[in-house]
Amino acid sequence: MKSELARRIVFTLGALLVYRLGTNIPLPGLNPYPPFPHQSFALPSIFSLWILPYLTAAILIQLVSMVSSRLGALSRSGEAGRRKVAHYTIGLAIFLAAVQAYGVASGLQTVPNLVSEPGGLFLLSTTVTLTGGTVFLIWLSQQITARGIGNGLAVILFAGVAAKLPEEVATMVGQTWHGALSVGRTSLLTILWVALVGAVVFVERARRRVPVEFAGRKLGNGFVLAQSTHLSLKLNSAGLMPTVVASWLYVLPLMLASLVLDRNSPWLAIGYELTSPTHVIHMILSSVAIIILAFIYTSFVVDPSHAADSLGKRGAVIPGIEPGEPTAAHLDRMVSYTTCIGAIYLAAVFLVPELLLSYGQAPFYLGGASVLIVVCTVLDIETQVRGLTLTGPGGVYS
Repeated sequence: MKSELARRIVFTLGALLVYRLGTNIPLPGLNPYPPFPHQSFALPSIFSLWILPYLTAAILIQLVSMVSSRLGALSRSGEAGRRKVAHYTIGLAIFLAAVQAYGVASGLQTVPNLVSEPGGLFLLSTTVTLTGGTVFLIWLSQQITARGIGNGLAVILFAGVAAKLPEEVATMVGQTWHGALSVGRTSLLTILWVALVGAVVFVERARRRVPVEFAGRKLGNGFVLAQSTHLSLKLNSAGLMPTVVASWLYVLPLMLASLVLDRNSPWLAIGYELTSPTHVIHMILSSVAIIILAFIYTSFVVDPSHAADSLGKRGAVIPGIEPGEPTAAHLDRMVSYTTCIGAIYLAAVFLVPELLLSYGQAPFYLGGASVLIVVCTVLDIETQVRGLTLTGPGGVYS
């Protein structure tokens, strides 16, 4: 299994190298000389849209499946149903990427001296290139999932976040070296960031274990063999979705309002000001939205009634709890307790970076979603590496 692990690691590193090379290939049709000679300006690359259209499409499909019984049943109908949902997700991702790519192309044409030959051909080529870049990253993420280490989508998101960290850390060190940031404040910020990452690692590993016993099997001479195990409930069953979706609850209405209202409308200006990252209203709205979405998403992911039915079919019971509805009610209470902890945890992970940016004079911003992406991806890779190292295809130790 060591050769299999090495092959997967090499494939993943090679895929990430291709991704990083693509981020340094500029879009065709742009002036190679920066239009702002006295400013730091990086030309957009063929991967400028990143894999965000696919992530957005996946989240939208999941949200729709919560309210659509047909789509929800399709996602739970086995491998064939999941493949159809995956095709819907990719189709929606291509549409979103094309719309966003056209918007980017139109915006680039408004920058003086940036586009060599503005016009319809540039709009078409840029839209196709950016959309094709996103499609390629979707394919690359699927290849990483199948042939590499970890979930491909998470690995590419992780690579995008991690690529910015050295520059941000270097900026903080430089500011400290030149006296713009005191050594004490730098040390305090470092301790807080490390503590935040440690807390995320602790909670993501934490499980609430519900004991389960299977019916005893007679062995003769009066002896009965009983098997005991447990159900493992994550404290954060909702994952990072609530932190990603929360901002949409007010960003999307503002975007729709900007299409209807005049851009100079005072109401629109007030809306953008109240929902800016450093405003206290933004922090309150996002925190409340994260807590509510954590409960909604957990109710979709974790189904106590289904778990109770599965236990009953396998002849398993929770000690002291009757099978059937009482078991479902007991599991529902357990899930509610763990979800309360998980929702508060997600809100805290979101708030800490926001507070550090607004009141702690942090020299760079690392959002809660970025922290979750990094930690969850590393933990997932660790689990997969450990499984490939300890067990073979047949489940025995190698």
